[in-house]
Amino acid sequence: MQSDFINHLETLLAAGQLLTDPADCVAYGYDNSTLQGRPLAVALPEDHQQVVAIVKACRTYGISLLARGQGTGTTGATVPIDDHSLVLSMQRMDRIVELNRDNRLMVVEPGVTNKAVQDAAATEGFFWPPDPTSASVCTVGGNLAYNSAGPRAVKYGTPRENTLALKAVTGAGETLHTGVRTTKGVVGYDLTRLLIGSEGTLAIITEATLKLTPVQPAKRTLRAIYKDVYSAACAVSSIMAQPVIPCALEFMDGNAINMVRDLQPGLPETAGALLMIEVDGIESQLGDMVAHVVDAASVTGLLDIQQAQSQQEIAALWETRKALSPALRRVAPKKINEDVVVPVSCMPELVNQLARLADRHKIKIINFGHAGNGNLHVNLLYDPDDPAQQRRAQACLEEVFNAVLEMGGTISGEHGIGLVKRDWVSKELDPISLNLMHAIKHQFDPDGILNPGKTLPDIETRIGS
Repeated sequence: MQSDFINHLETLLAAGQLLTDPADCVAYGYDNSTLQGRPLAVALPEDHQQVVAIVKACRTYGISLLARGQGTGTTGATVPIDDHSLVLSMQRMDRIVELNRDNRLMVVEPGVTNKAVQDAAATEGFFWPPDPTSASVCTVGGNLAYNSAGPRAVKYGTPRENTLALKAVTGAGETLHTGVRTTKGVVGYDLTRLLIGSEGTLAIITEATLKLTPVQPAKRTLRAIYKDVYSAACAVSSIMAQPVIPCALEFMDGNAINMVRDLQPGLPETAGALLMIEVDGIESQLGDMVAHVVDAASVTGLLDIQQAQSQQEIAALWETRKALSPALRRVAPKKINEDVVVPVSCMPELVNQLARLADRHKIKIINFGHAGNGNLHVNLLYDPDDPAQQRRAQACLEEVFNAVLEMGGTISGEHGIGLVKRDWVSKELDPISLNLMHAIKHQFDPDGILNPGKTLPDIETRIGS
């Protein structure tokens, strides 16, 4: 049956569009998590109709299908869970179809990188707000699949708020058009927002109409240093409670600072936490706007707050922030990396709770993230070769999730669910919601071929209950 399937794919695709040699396929079997699988084959379509044909072939032969961008995700959402799955790499569908200045939109294929979108938009004075740390290599299709946002989400929103329409292929091989080309539209259900964040389990996106935002003419970047994480968390709540919304508000705790201290010479040894704050707007207004933010950030525990004076200083600050994930990966390749979110007012409570959990379970925790959204990347460092440490880390993680949910938060902000968090979803969603979501999955994908086993747990799965 599998050989018949491969033979059929060869009739649909040109030379070089189908990889079947295990040596060629291995790079498509893992992502930025620690998980790895072995795909049956890899297809590299070049247009929408090829995607339709591939989906129909998979349905006919009962082959699982996983859409994939550049594999920068951290939850195993693009990792095959068996050896009879076809990986659909969207890397060749990387065209910018339309850049419409008058209507502030851009139409793109899913394989185009976030950076390519930003560069093209910048030529007309616009940008697309989502800006994940991996923006230079990650694809728009991946951004949409995970609803990945980045620092600018605090002011400008996530992909869900910045995508007007989609073209996609359902698990039945049907072409679906969602959304509008206008900034208003309420006809029918909002399928655009439903597909965004669904990790390729409902349909495969082949084209997206992105809503562009004008670049503000001026920007200021500040660095605030605090004696401890509690003080910084209080500052975040204070900043977000006043009228001037920063376009970025990033948080690093003392452990994170020590990881990248060599990139920021001059940081005091007593620095327990750091905030990076950016404010954008009209040049004539920025002075007053920055003053408001500085006043709000000046809580008890502030050690120093300074404005970057040059593009070089601004670049150094962002280099520090973006160096964290790679540095942690080198030090602890098997670390647990979670991106929990709580209401901003709960940030002080969350960081205190994380400190208590680290002490109780004897696990080192490093926290950084998008503080203006209450979105913290909580990194639990442990030795995977030490069973006792591994058990403590898992027990600590469960308490982290429980604490987040008790504060009215969520267990994932932008990293998605995939395989890594799938079995924890039932801690957050009630059985009625899960039943409805499974019914929606069946409606879009009647044979269950699209990324099976990801995102939603089985109905009966009840972790921690």
